[in-house]
Amino acid sequence: MASAMASIEALKGTHQELKTRMEKSVEDFRANLLSARTGRANVHMLDQIRVDYYGTDTPVAQMGQVSTPEPTLILVSPYDMGMVSAIEKAIRTSGTGLNPMSDGKVIRVPVPPMTEERRKDVVKQLNKTLEDHKTAIRSIRRDGNDQIKKAAKDKLISADDEKRASEEVQQLTDAEIKRIEELFKAKEKEIMTF
Repeated sequence: MASAMASIEALKGTHQELKTRMEKSVEDFRANLLSARTGRANVHMLDQIRVDYYGTDTPVAQMGQVSTPEPTLILVSPYDMGMVSAIEKAIRTSGTGLNPMSDGKVIRVPVPPMTEERRKDVVKQLNKTLEDHKTAIRSIRRDGNDQIKKAAKDKLISADDEKRASEEVQQLTDAEIKRIEELFKAKEKEIMTF
């Protein structure tokens, strides 16, 4: 869609800036969905887990090779064998309900089948994440509207341009919120399907 704001000199960069920020929020939500637990093993399930690596919180994926050799097993092969117990402890205490086991070289993380109650909990957590991301997108909308009002107040744009730009920001907001709601519905369906 061609931007009416792009043709207004005072608001040239505003539309692209808002779109970029909203897309970052959508991508962050998508990353959260990838790490959500479903009935199958997925390497992204460990994305949110951090390990203290010599004073730095480091994602498990950067600590070793993460793979799923079976539908119900995640395998972590650490690059630094001295970190096996730290990675194992981080996974166990992460609140994901996973119980890793190690043989000193690799960490096996069996992914147990989810109970209906656990599935509902996961959906509830994702719903909270969805609301947080909707709030973030609305906050970006508010920033855009503030820029538009400031330009109107400073007499850089006309009242008609202000109205058109505000409507465009609202359309952009509605489109991005619709995208994350669709992503959520698809993930919810995947989680609740036995």
